Amino acid sequence: MTDPEFYRRDRPKNASLPEDRPRGGGPEDPSPRHRTPWVWIIVLVIIIVAVAVVVPLI
Repeated sequence: MTDPEFYRRDRPKNASLPEDRPRGGGPEDPSPRHRTPWVWIIVLVIIIVAVAVVVPLI
């Protein structure tokens, strides 16, 4: 028995699967959302507030 015959034995008649990510022709990319600067500003404010609270305790 050859390799193709061996592996074909357990496969269904229609063994091909549809592509899970079809190529080309898809919808346009959504407009970029610029949330990153706001996240950094919030993180910076939290750090400044934390330092302002901790420094007087030292």
